[in-house]
Amino acid sequence: MMRIWQATVFICATAMMAQADEVPATFRWEPLKVKVSMFSNELGLLESEREDYATNLATIATNQVADANAAPAAVMAARRMIGLALQLSPRNKRAVVANFQLAKGVLPARVDGSYTLQTFARLLLTRGQVLEKQEGDENKKIARYFTGLAAELDPKNEDAVYTSEVQRLDQGPLNWGIITDPEEKALTP
Repeated sequence: MMRIWQATVFICATAMMAQADEVPATFRWEPLKVKVSMFSNELGLLESEREDYATNLATIATNQVADANAAPAAVMAARRMIGLALQLSPRNKRAVVANFQLAKGVLPARVDGSYTLQTFARLLLTRGQVLEKQEGDENKKIARYFTGLAAELDPKNEDAVYTSEVQRLDQGPLNWGIITDPEEKALTP
């Protein structure tokens, strides 16, 4: 009789652990539809830079979703990062695959990235500051998104947080809708 109870407890515990590893039922991803980048060749980033930033954004996004087991906050942050990745490079392999997998409800596998969150946030902030100094509306727009994202990725980076908050106070909050839903009529930042 004791063996039956032990087997029953083992089966129940195994079933409970298997359920804990499943993606939450609230996990939904509306596919991002970026056919053509909102940024032209006037953007102050080389094509290879755009591709590298897109790959790293998609990698960090999918790793955060995987680490958080598709928690709503991680999914929302990933939507922004993958949207920005697709705007930088609409055919970036990692971003396209991540968008497809998430739309199908598949939790992406964790991938080794080139940067830690803190390092990538510093890189985004520095590149954003350089782009801000260049001429052109596109450079100023991407600079603002890079800075805002740097603050989100590493809230302990005081320079990124301060710059992002000053921009928010002076220019209003970032409009991620033009990044994630470019076909809808979204207000400019």
